[in-house]
Amino acid sequence: MKTFWTAVTGRFLVVGLLVTGSVFSQDSTSYTDTKEAKMKKSIGAKTIVFPTPVFVVGSYDKSGRPDAMVVAWGGICCSKPPCVAISIREATYTYGNIMARKAFTISIPSEKYIQEADYFGIVSGRTEDKFAATRLTPVKSDLVDAPYVKEFPFIIECSVIKIVPLGLHTLFVGEIKDVKADEAVLGKDGTPDIEKIQPMIFDPANRAYYGIGKYLGDAFSEGKKINK
Repeated sequence: MKTFWTAVTGRFLVVGLLVTGSVFSQDSTSYTDTKEAKMKKSIGAKTIVFPTPVFVVGSYDKSGRPDAMVVAWGGICCSKPPCVAISIREATYTYGNIMARKAFTISIPSEKYIQEADYFGIVSGRTEDKFAATRLTPVKSDLVDAPYVKEFPFIIECSVIKIVPLGLHTLFVGEIKDVKADEAVLGKDGTPDIEKIQPMIFDPANRAYYGIGKYLGDAFSEGKKINK
């Protein structure tokens, strides 16, 4: 009986050690995670992400007058078919234009057009002729029912294929019908050169514009160095 009790006690002891060890291990991990979390300060649920683009979205109003607005909430959303998405408020003039025409363009301004680009975002097309005020040239797309900005070096022409109400903003998914670029901003291989385009980046946290930074490395290449 004594031998049996010793064996049973030994089993409980081993199991107890395993369970205790597991608990301590979990607690240790939780403590580490909690400690790590405390190193970062919560700033709440905000519409902040870095970087965000400066898209000048072109459209025609019901009278056929060209208009444009700045959109920061946007980006590529599908590869096949090639699509880009933008989110805008229903209160904007552009919203009604795109709903009616089911098309829009995206013109990417260079740094030197910071004043014109910002102007597109601070006045309404309902009351202002933005192209006349900025002395920029609207060009009618030959593929979609929308204008683009001639002076801006990089253009995307889109046909709306999906509209998704989200809340304050509505998401417009545009299938890319063509991408146009000034020859001056193309590289030797014919692809757009970001350093020549000099696009602006919007900082939503501080409401500021920035230029691009320096070249860091090649995508789908730098990561391979980790396994070497």
